Amino acid sequence: MPGIGREQTSEPWRVGVLFSRTGYMALIEETQYRGTMLAIDEINEAGGINGRELVPAVFDPGSDNAQFRAYTRKMLAEDGIRTIFGCYTSSSRKAVLPIVERLNGLLWYPTLYEGFEFSPNIIYTGAAPNQNSLTLFTYLAQNYGTRFYFVGSDYVYPRESNRIMRALVNQSGGEVVGEMYVSLNARREEFYPIMRDIRTASPDVIFSTVVGEATVFLYQAFNDFGLDAKKLPIASLTTTEAEIQAMGADVGEHHITAAPYFQGIGGSKEEAFVQRYRKRYGDSENTNMCVEAAYFQVHLLAKALAQVNTLDTDILRPLVLGSTIDAPQGTVSINPACSHANVWSRVGRVNRAGHFAIMHQSLSQIDADPYLISPYRLAESA
Repeated sequence: MPGIGREQTSEPWRVGVLFSRTGYMALIEETQYRGTMLAIDEINEAGGINGRELVPAVFDPGSDNAQFRAYTRKMLAEDGIRTIFGCYTSSSRKAVLPIVERLNGLLWYPTLYEGFEFSPNIIYTGAAPNQNSLTLFTYLAQNYGTRFYFVGSDYVYPRESNRIMRALVNQSGGEVVGEMYVSLNARREEFYPIMRDIRTASPDVIFSTVVGEATVFLYQAFNDFGLDAKKLPIASLTTTEAEIQAMGADVGEHHITAAPYFQGIGGSKEEAFVQRYRKRYGDSENTNMCVEAAYFQVHLLAKALAQVNTLDTDILRPLVLGSTIDAPQGTVSINPACSHANVWSRVGRVNRAGHFAIMHQSLSQIDADPYLISPYRLAESA
């Protein structure tokens, strides 16, 4: 169907890539950049899309929301770019959202987030709360207990995620025994008073919504205080293989994350993905849920673009909605009701090698429900 669009030319397809490769969010956003570029290279090596190369315009906003806004405006208003792959934090997504909507661009957002948002100009390919928070809570309640201590970075995602987790804790008859927030660029010592308070509060589990480089310092502070992760794990939706590698496997061991994807889940698609990633970036480099979402969303774009032959948002988006792809995590589709990905649900525990051993996984993709409309019961995520 390459004749649908009006773009009958041999010029390359230009797309934006907007991830922080410097600043306090670079640790994880660099991996999203890598997943994006790996997919672009694969597409071009296979002949491009309808014979046209996919060419990225790459910008580094340096973990600064003002720069996210400035680069988004430049791409859409000045450079003629219609599609952007980018953003990790919810604050950066919300910073660019009004610009993307006003100028009718299409932002592909490859990060788990707090839910309760819909924009016709965003394709959300990370997990929503019904795909990770619910599963994580149920696993923790069944295996550790329901006395929770919340630690988060001080911005919208942690506060909203904690609101959802608090509701789950209260529903189960549990208790939130502490809630503390730190700055996005918090250093190791800033977590020491929190560790002292955790010792006093004696929770069953620590729920972390700390992001970026500060994640490493949280876990190192936990280790500095001699706390036992076998009995009192840090459980997270955001801690990936990238942060574990940075903090050290000995520090990360026994801690828990819920995510659609972990490296090593198996299958020929996943194994080939890891192999290609390491061939490009080094044998010691690991994939993670953010790499994987950034990677498969580019291939989703390519699949739709091959059919409509235009990056015009109003023509492209309807082909994206309802589309399906065989991603490294398993079959993924874009829910046409909400523009969110129907992704898998898994819980992993860090082993001595610094990888996540799978403790629970769904039988198939979980339909995205970003507004938590369905009347979930805790047993349904077991």
